[in-house]
Amino acid sequence: MDSMGTESRSASFQQQAVTLMVSTLIVRFLGWAYRVWMTGIVGDSGMGFNGAAYYIYMFILIFSSAGLPAAISKMVSERVAMRQYKEAHRVFQTALVIAAIFGAAGSLLLVLTARALSSLSTIHETYYSLIALSPTILIAAISAVYRGYFQGMHNTVPTAVSQVTEQLFNAIFSVVFAFILVKGGQEYGAAGGSIGTGIGAAAGVLIIVGIYQLLSPYIKKRITSPFSSRVSLARPINLAGELLRTAWPIIIGMAVYTLSNLVDIFLVPRRLTASGAFTYDQITSMYGILTNKYASLITMPVSFSTAVAVAAVPNIASAVKLRDADGVNAKINDGLRLSMLLSIPAAIGLTVLGNPIIRMLYPSFPDGGVLMEFGSISIIFLAVTQTVTGMLQGIGKVKIPVLGALAGVAVKIIFNYILIAIPSVNVVGAVISTTLCYVVAGAVNVYFLRKYTRARLDVNGAFLKPLGASAVMGLVCYVFYYTFYYISGSNAAAALLSIALGAAVYFFLMAAVGGIDAKYANRIPLVGKMVRKVTGMLR
Repeated sequence: MDSMGTESRSASFQQQAVTLMVSTLIVRFLGWAYRVWMTGIVGDSGMGFNGAAYYIYMFILIFSSAGLPAAISKMVSERVAMRQYKEAHRVFQTALVIAAIFGAAGSLLLVLTARALSSLSTIHETYYSLIALSPTILIAAISAVYRGYFQGMHNTVPTAVSQVTEQLFNAIFSVVFAFILVKGGQEYGAAGGSIGTGIGAAAGVLIIVGIYQLLSPYIKKRITSPFSSRVSLARPINLAGELLRTAWPIIIGMAVYTLSNLVDIFLVPRRLTASGAFTYDQITSMYGILTNKYASLITMPVSFSTAVAVAAVPNIASAVKLRDADGVNAKINDGLRLSMLLSIPAAIGLTVLGNPIIRMLYPSFPDGGVLMEFGSISIIFLAVTQTVTGMLQGIGKVKIPVLGALAGVAVKIIFNYILIAIPSVNVVGAVISTTLCYVVAGAVNVYFLRKYTRARLDVNGAFLKPLGASAVMGLVCYVFYYTFYYISGSNAAAALLSIALGAAVYFFLMAAVGGIDAKYANRIPLVGKMVRKVTGMLR
């Protein structure tokens, strides 16, 4: 395989990943913004009700549809690589039927089990949010199929547009309904936020269906093109079987990771109660801080690695199908570099500035900074785990991430049980055990990725350079924040200026040490021009 072709495909992979990164950043920002507003409306306890319900909803959603985008994108990209365009479209049509059946079943299941699940969690007020979330499972299942189909055709724009639309509507209507319903109590305000989630999902699916209709003439033209490979078409039942066989290990792997959130739902309140040191209101408030403030902030940078993982599945699957070993190796290293480029500085930055950021964002409810100080490092290990999971799925080793996830969750259960019941540790034990969970899972995934691909990992470019630059950035942020805060007395001003200075320092150092070289940066919008200016200054 020629190097020009490999480089071109690598650039395409990066562009797709960056498209998803940008949209995911917008989505996470909107998600963070509306959660800040909702916290002001329903408080930490109300966000605890909402967070517990959301994690239960996500667990059921995974079994109904969450594994479909990766499975569909893999199957579609393999057929597109061989120019089997009609067969690729039949995969999409078959997946729609499966998603409708499983999505409807998931919605019904959540309605029927909402009361029992809220009782099992010991946070009974989650019942109303669970009922409000139930229709969203069917809507999300349909959306998952369209996203997987477009991603399989190496087009991440429809997914990006639908995600942003979904979150925009979610943010607006969650706040509106929370404000209206909170008059009946915090549990009703939390349910109002869940109603907004459903409205957002409906808006997202309407957008992506509309995009499909606009592109349908092109899709039909390619299916009937003389360049389309003529192969005997598989029966729908056979396609359904292949889709489910491809999806189930992915679903199980995602379910196991979501199980780590369920572990927190069922263990955190119980172990805090077992400590004998906290009241019920304190426990629900602490759980709300964990699921709302901590989770929403660390998932913002982790969303970058999620985008890389999503783009990696079809791109690596195509390279494997074409027996392009150099292409597989290039995409693995490009994916890790892109993921770590943003995840490592985010982890260091939130560790240093987590407490000031929490106080800035939630002035009326400033608790939770200690979780950021102890738990932000998990961003790095979660990013590695997610990125490499997508790569393993792309090479067809979809069962390996399940093993890593199971090992990680086992570690989390043990340390959750031990640490949370210690009054001086309390909910901090949950973030420590989460970090250990992803250390174990990431190590398992990386070991098997190297074993099956024999990839030569660029440890220096992907890990050491970002880590060194981030360490210096963290020191600068720490000194500047406390110096400026001492002088001005303004936490918000000190925090914002420290973040801006830290970003500039990190970018400058990475450009200086070649962590972001011009050739690599040119594939990322706007970054290439900035890198050329910095490197020009250093000559």
